[in-house]
Amino acid sequence: MKKNELYFNRELSWLSFNYRVLQEAKDKSNPLFERLKFLAIYSSNLDEFFRVRVASLRTLLDNKKKTLQELNFDPKILLKDIHKIVYKQQEEFGKIYHTEILPELKNNKIVILNEKTVSADQIRFTSEYYSSNISYLIQPILLIKKKIFPFLKNQSLYLAVRLKSKKIKDARKKENYKYSLIEIPSQIISRFIKLPSNNENNYYIFLDDVIRLNLSKVFPGYEIDSSYSFKLTRDAELFIDDEFSGNLLEKIKKNLKKRDTGVPSRFLFDKSIPKDFLKFLKEALNLNKDDLVAGGKYHNFSDFFKFPNPNNDNLVYKPLEQITHKQAGNSLFKAISRKDIGFYFPYHNYNHVVNFFKQAADDPDVTEIKITQYRVAKNSKIINSLIDAKNNGKDVSVFVEVKARFDEELNIQWAEEMENCGIKVHYSFPGLKVHSKIALIKRKEESGINSYCYLGTGNFNENTAKIYTDFGLLTKNEKITKEVEKVFDFLINKNKKSYFENMLVAQFNMRKRFDELIDNEISNAKKGKPAFIKAKMNSLEDKKLIKKLYEASKAGVKIDLLVRGICCLVPGVKGLSDNIKVTSIVGRFLEHSRVYIFCNNKKELVYAGSADLMKRNLSRRIETIFPILDKDIRKNVQRMIDLQLNDNVKARIIDSRQKNKYVKNDSAAINSQTDFYNLLSS
Repeated sequence: MKKNELYFNRELSWLSFNYRVLQEAKDKSNPLFERLKFLAIYSSNLDEFFRVRVASLRTLLDNKKKTLQELNFDPKILLKDIHKIVYKQQEEFGKIYHTEILPELKNNKIVILNEKTVSADQIRFTSEYYSSNISYLIQPILLIKKKIFPFLKNQSLYLAVRLKSKKIKDARKKENYKYSLIEIPSQIISRFIKLPSNNENNYYIFLDDVIRLNLSKVFPGYEIDSSYSFKLTRDAELFIDDEFSGNLLEKIKKNLKKRDTGVPSRFLFDKSIPKDFLKFLKEALNLNKDDLVAGGKYHNFSDFFKFPNPNNDNLVYKPLEQITHKQAGNSLFKAISRKDIGFYFPYHNYNHVVNFFKQAADDPDVTEIKITQYRVAKNSKIINSLIDAKNNGKDVSVFVEVKARFDEELNIQWAEEMENCGIKVHYSFPGLKVHSKIALIKRKEESGINSYCYLGTGNFNENTAKIYTDFGLLTKNEKITKEVEKVFDFLINKNKKSYFENMLVAQFNMRKRFDELIDNEISNAKKGKPAFIKAKMNSLEDKKLIKKLYEASKAGVKIDLLVRGICCLVPGVKGLSDNIKVTSIVGRFLEHSRVYIFCNNKKELVYAGSADLMKRNLSRRIETIFPILDKDIRKNVQRMIDLQLNDNVKARIIDSRQKNKYVKNDSAAINSQTDFYNLLSS
C-alpha cells in the first residue's frame, strides 16, 4: 500500500460517521419523532462541519504553493470529494424525509402542508397570523448588483424573492426583474405554525411558507415571480488555539464578536432555483462558485428538535427511569470511604454527582474543592454548589477552559460569576486546551485531611449527562487522589515536574505509557502468551498510535476497537491490520466514554478517561486517563465493553471501504445500550 493509503482521511471519515446518524433516521425500529430528531442531528452536525472543518480547508487554498506541497493531500481535491459525498447524503436525506417521514407523520394524523397544499380557510388563517405576528419583523432588502451588498447573518434563513412590476406589460423580460431578500425570523417565531383543522388531523406549515403566502403584502405594486430559500454558513474558527502571548481571555472575548462575521464557507440554496436567478444571487452577494451548495426547499432542519408532538407518547422513546446507585447512601463521603463508586450515565442518575458537590458545599469538615470545567450546563447546579461552598468559607478553585468551541461565551459568563463570588478562577493555557474531567475535595477526618476525587469521561454537565453515555468514578484511593492533586498543581501553579505512576496525563506521560502498554502486548504475543487490546473512544486519528496498533496487529495482538466517530485506521488489511476489528455504535444515546483495556498476560489493566486517540488530545491538551482499581467496577466496565463488541442491533462495521454495514449474525439480538441498562437495573 502507498503511504497515504495507510490512513483514512479524517474529513471523509467524519462524513461516514454522520451518515451513521442518517441511518438512524432510516431505522424504522426507532420511534417516528426520534427519527425526525436524527435528521435534525445530522443537519446540525453538518452545519458545524462546514463552519469549522470545511472553512479551515478553504483557508488552505490561500496558502502559497510551497506550503500546499508540504501537505499530504490536495485540499482542492478533498473539498471536491467532500461536496460530492455531502450531495449524495443530502439526496438520501431528502428521500428519507419526503418518502418515509412525511407519510408516517400523516399516518399518525400529523400533516405538514406547504403554500400550495393549504385550504382556503387555512390561507385566511395564515394571512391573519402573518399580519398579527410576523409582518412587523419583515424588513425586505433590495438587491442591486455592484451597488448594494447586504451582510448575511450566519445560519439565518432567507427568502430570495424575484419580482416584476404590475405596471409593465411585458414583465417576462429579464431587465424588468427586481430582486429582494427577506430574513425568516425563525429565531423569534416558531418555525412550525399550527393550522386550523376541521378533522382529527393536526396540520402544520413552515414559517417560510407562511411568508411566501403573504409576499404580496410585503411587495405591494409587484407581482411575485418566484421565491427560494437559502442560508449562509460562516467560518466559526477563532484562531486562538496557538496564541502564546497576551491576555488570552480578552482575545477570546474580542474574537467571539467576530465569529458571526467570518468568511462564507457554504451558501446552501434550493436546488430548484433557476440558473439565472442563482447567478444573480451569486454576483449580488459577492459569492464564489465554491461557496455554492445545492440543497432542498427547506434548510435548518435542526429546528425539528422543537417540532411539536401532539401528545402521542408512542412517537418518542419511552422515558428512561434512571437508576439510583446501590452504594450511594445519604453520605457519599462515608460510601466512598467504604468502596469506590462507579457510575454509568445516563443509566445512573447524575444527581449523585450533583449531590457530591452539594454535600461538599454544606459539610463543615470539607476545607477545599478543586474542579475543571470544559462544557458547563446553562443552569449548572454544580457551579451553584461551588458558589455555596465559597460562601460557606471553603477554599474553592476552578479551572475554566474558555476555548471549548461554541461554549466559550457560556464558560466565560460562569467564570466571571464565580470570580465575583470570590472563587479562584484559573483560565486557559496558551497553546493548550484543558479537557480533563476531574475534581478534588479535601475533608478533615479523624485520621487527618483526606482527599476524595471524581474522575470522568464526560463533562460536569447535568444536561448532557442525560443523553451521553459516560463513566464516572468516585474514589478515596491514594494511588489516584495524590496524582489528581499533581494535575491541579500543574493547572494552578504551572508545576511541570510531576511524575505519574498510575494515571496517564497528556503533556507528561500519556503517549509514552500508551506505547509501553501496546509494546507489552506485542512482546507477549511474540512469546506465545495471550495478548489483546480492547478500546472504546470517540475518535482515532493520531498516526503514531495507529502505526503502533498496526505493529501490534502484525505481531498477532487481537485488537477490538469501538470508535463512534472519526477512524483514520484502516482495519482488516492483509499483512497490516488483519487482527484489527473496528465497529461503531450509534443509537439512542451518544456514545462518549473512553475506555482502554490491555490483556497484560491475563492480568487485565482497565483505564477510562477524557482522551481520544487524536493528535490534539495527546499533544495539545491536558487530558487524564485513570486506572480502574476496584475489581467490581473493573468487571462491570469490561462487561459493558464486551456487550458493545457483541452488539448486533446498532453496531456498524468500519471496514476498508467505510460502507457502514450493520453487524448481522445468527446470535440473539444484542442492543448494548438497552442490555447494559437492564444489567445495571437487575
